[in-house]
Amino acid sequence: MIGIINYGLGNISAFKYALEKLNCKTKIINNKNDFNSCTHIILPGVGAFDYAIKLINKSGLVENLYENVMTDKKPLLSVCVGMQMLFESSEEGNSQGLGWIKGKVKKFDKDLNLDLPHMGWNSITLRSIKDEFTKSLNQREFYFLHSYHCVPDDKELIISTAFYGEDFCSCVKKENIIGCQFHPEKSHDAGLDIFSEFIRI
Repeated sequence: MIGIINYGLGNISAFKYALEKLNCKTKIINNKNDFNSCTHIILPGVGAFDYAIKLINKSGLVENLYENVMTDKKPLLSVCVGMQMLFESSEEGNSQGLGWIKGKVKKFDKDLNLDLPHMGWNSITLRSIKDEFTKSLNQREFYFLHSYHCVPDDKELIISTAFYGEDFCSCVKKENIIGCQFHPEKSHDAGLDIFSEFIRI
């Protein structure tokens, strides 16, 4: 059972639709009891970092999410701002992140004169083809929509990069925690492959 965190951000219906195409059962997590039947968890996200942190804290789900992911080690797939919230801080705002991954979220370098947000299809490049989660996804294209990108202190956690004026972290993995800057729920077949690999963990 794949649990999708409902804290007011992220297109939950798109995740449900994608997972149902894979014949995977889903559950919307609205309260702490909803975690009990879930083997895997998805943390969606869109919009601004501070607003996302405010909503996730207001939801009352952070303590239970921590227990399920950090203590019970259930696999977590976090998407876009959901991924960014895992870090300690963001240049987009002043709020403290969850801090489950050491590092920060930075804006694309203004000296590169890039159009922001980075929006549309872009390919990812794997740092290693040995990782079971992404080994079949090298040079596949995914849908991105963001102006900020994650910079983990431990660069070994970066399992794929993408290029937009500069190389940036497009996917990170720390033990049972996976973060995708792109939107697998909007990425058609490549996105379905991400979900397929995730539910096998």
